[in-house]
This record gives sequence, structure tokens and C-alpha cells, in this order.
Amino acid sequence: MQEAQIQNPSTFRKLAQRFRVTVGFLIVPLLFIAAKPSLSSLVSGLLISLVGLAIRAWASGYLKKNQELTVTGPYAYTRNPLYFGTFILALGVALSTNTWWFAVVFAGLYLLIYVPVMQAEAETLNKLFPDEYASYRLRVPMFLPRLAPYKVEQSERRFTTAQYLKHREYRAALGVLIIYALLVAKMIWFK
Repeated sequence: MQEAQIQNPSTFRKLAQRFRVTVGFLIVPLLFIAAKPSLSSLVSGLLISLVGLAIRAWASGYLKKNQELTVTGPYAYTRNPLYFGTFILALGVALSTNTWWFAVVFAGLYLLIYVPVMQAEAETLNKLFPDEYASYRLRVPMFLPRLAPYKVEQSERRFTTAQYLKHREYRAALGVLIIYALLVAKMIWFK
């Protein structure tokens, strides 16, 4: 019985990793069905989404996935700036719907899916970089950013546009543009 309990979190983490994007696409129809956007909800939601988009862009320009432990830039504040940026971005979209229950559903689904994903990725980083990650993990929170950056000895790691493009982060910006265009259309034509 204990063995099954130990394996379940790992199995759910793997499923969450595999299907996190799919779940996001499945919730989009609900977003448009639930949405009752107003000009003020769209503007305020868009401003919040742009902050999330900027965090994601900043993080992707630093990340060299599985090649090195990234601890500078936004990774000096949170171990998961891409997921934190995604949360802010999607929260802005959820608030744009002007439907409180959708924002609650979104937040619940996000936590259900992404907390296990972050835990699984922490396990991977711990295996890849055991010495570095142990120290980093103790000083930098998993999700909510710390106020002061984590200090590392002389790091030459900087944001590069090449990394941003390699990770195709511009697709997130395109997705936000499409979602907001559809929300505007719903506001105008489907009152």
C-alpha cells in the first residue's frame, strides 16, 4: 500500500507535465462561453497579461534548459518564472472575462496542474545539478518570487534574444493577441 502511495504523486506529476498544454486548450472554449467582457475588464486584464508575458519573455531569454542551472535574471527571484509569468498572463485573461467564477476555476486548475509539474521539474534539476540545486532551492522559492534577488558568484549569464527565439516564446504573445481579439469580438458582437 505504501509503495502505491509513493508512486501516485510521481504518476500524477508525469501526467500533469504531459497534458498541461492540452488542459489549457480545453479550458479556452469555457473561457469564451463564460466571458462577458467589458472595456474596463479587457483593458485591466490585458495590462496584467502583458506583465505575465514580459516575465515569460525575460525568463526564456535566460534559460538553457537541462544544460545549466539558470539562477540569474528572473530565476534569481523564483525557481519557476516561466510558470509564474504564465499564471499572471492567464490570470489577466481570466479577469478579462468579467466572470468571477471563471477566474476561480482557472486558479484551481492552474494549481492542480502546475504545482505537480514544478515538483517534477525540481526532481529533474536535483538529479542534473545536485550540488548547485540544493543550495539554490533553499534560497529561492518555487513559485512566488522573493523580493531581493538570489546572489551568485560572478555569473556571466545574461538575457539573449537568441534564447528567447530558440524557445519560441513569441508564440505566447501571438496566443494572447488572438485571445484578446476574440474577447473584443465577443464584447462587440455578442453582448
